[in-house]
Amino acid sequence: MPAKKNKKGPTKGSGGKNRRSLEGKKTTLPKEERHWYSGKKPRGAKGAPSGGVHAAQGGRPDAGDAPRQAPGGELLIGRNPVVEALRAGMPAVRLFIANSLDPDARVNEASRLAGDRSLEIHEVTRGELDRRCESNGLPGAAHQGIALQVRPYRYAAPEDLTEGARAAGQAPLIVALDGVTDPHNLGAIARSAAAFGAHGLLVQERRAAGVTMAAWKTSAGTLAKLPVAQAVNLTRALEAYKREGLFVVGLDAGGDTRLDAITLAEDPLVVVVGSEGKGLSRLVREACDTVAGIPITGAESLNASVAAGVALYEVARRRTPVQ
Repeated sequence: MPAKKNKKGPTKGSGGKNRRSLEGKKTTLPKEERHWYSGKKPRGAKGAPSGGVHAAQGGRPDAGDAPRQAPGGELLIGRNPVVEALRAGMPAVRLFIANSLDPDARVNEASRLAGDRSLEIHEVTRGELDRRCESNGLPGAAHQGIALQVRPYRYAAPEDLTEGARAAGQAPLIVALDGVTDPHNLGAIARSAAAFGAHGLLVQERRAAGVTMAAWKTSAGTLAKLPVAQAVNLTRALEAYKREGLFVVGLDAGGDTRLDAITLAEDPLVVVVGSEGKGLSRLVREACDTVAGIPITGAESLNASVAAGVALYEVARRRTPVQ
């Protein structure tokens, strides 16, 4: 009697049904060909990745070597923050809006601003927006049905800051941050720097605050216009500025002189702000031409961002001609 045929067909592991189900599927695309890969280059293009931030938006313009770039973009959530970011021209990629929102003037304005800038606008479910927030390290965040995906910030090179100042026919004024780790302080210093005519910020590449969402918010939009450069070694960057003819003054409570006694404020200048707790590091202090203190009473020290604001006001006062 012939053996009974198995009507169920090949079983798992037999190389039959499961193998056939994979036929015709292509191999995985290399990362350079995936449209979401941040380092992708246009076909046939050479040099820096596409999709850069223009200098007017606070990033380094596309030129020469590939620019320094943060490892990934961030998600900005909430109706007011998103509208403020779009008004300020924050470099962004796409806008997400939940499809069950009630009519709201802020959501309408966000959509209009995103459309004016030709950003992608995606209508998604609230569940999808929740998942995107969670994957961006914002679990349970109150996104209010709207989120803006911001492109990775592209840092300038230290020499770009002086070149930009001289191209404008001005004496360079640069603010360098030595070990400032609080992004809120970075944002507040950026705001003061822009208000008092500085040409950019110089930050350390490691163990220091960078341009994050917290810094963006605190800067009140000024980081969209003020360039920020990164230095692998801050001491070497300061020495390079000195060779260009810039005078480097560090801020420290135990300074060698008073801030208001410095007579070179009108010349090319770098103001170095120390960390929130330790102040200036030893090597950076030694690289400064002078270390100045801000005379105060009633407190032992000033917050890093407050000290920077006071120093930049003094420099701006000296640089502004008397009417």
